Amino acid sequence: MLVGSIEAGGTKFVCAVGDEDYRIKDSIHFPTTTPEETIQKAIDYFKKFDIEALGIASFGPIELRKNSPKYGYITSTPKPGWKDTNFIGKMKENFDIPMFWTTDVNGSAYGEYVMSTLSNEKIDSLVYYTIGTGVGAGAISNGDFVGDVGHPEMGHTFLKRHPDDLDFKGICPYHGDCLEGLVAGPTFDARLGKPGKEVPLTDHTWDIMAYYVA
Repeated sequence: MLVGSIEAGGTKFVCAVGDEDYRIKDSIHFPTTTPEETIQKAIDYFKKFDIEALGIASFGPIELRKNSPKYGYITSTPKPGWKDTNFIGKMKENFDIPMFWTTDVNGSAYGEYVMSTLSNEKIDSLVYYTIGTGVGAGAISNGDFVGDVGHPEMGHTFLKRHPDDLDFKGICPYHGDCLEGLVAGPTFDARLGKPGKEVPLTDHTWDIMAYYVA
C-alpha cells in the first residue's frame, strides 16, 4: 500500500510517497508559485504512483470544517494569489481516494508524535512551533489534535514588547505586532533591510527575536 503526502508551504511544496510503515519511497520538492502551477506539479507527481490515500498539511489559514462549503480551501491567506484556493477540490478532480486535510504545523506535530511512537518513547502530548515565512504551531493532547472545527492560531498571540523594540510596528497584515509579526523571517527585511541569513549573530536583533520566541 502506498500513500501520498504534501507539505504545502508558503515557500516550497514537499511531496512524498511512503508505505503503511511510514517509510518514504520517493519524494520531490519545488517552489510555491501560483496555485495553478504548484498544485498541478503535485498532481503530476502523484500520478506516477498508485497511491491509495493522500494527506495534505497546508499553510493557511485553511478551512477545516467539513460542513463548510469551503472545506479544503486555503482561505484568507496573506500569500499573494492563494486566497480562496480550493486545494482539496482540485486534488479530488484527479484522485478518487481518501484525503486528510490539516494545517502545515499539525502535519509536523503529528510526524513528531508518530516518530515518538515508533521509537518506543511515545509522547502523548506536544506542541510543535514553526518559525519561517510565518509562525504557527500544532498541538496534540493525549493523542488528539487541539482544534477540530477550528485551529488555534498560536502564531497570532500577543506578547510583551522587548524594551529595545518598542518602535517596530510588526509585519502581520492583521495584527501588526503579534508573535508572527515580530519574529517571522520577513521581519529581518522590515527591520534591517536584509534577510536573516545575512545578519550576523552578534547583531542585537537576534537577542530581541530570542526574547519573543522564549
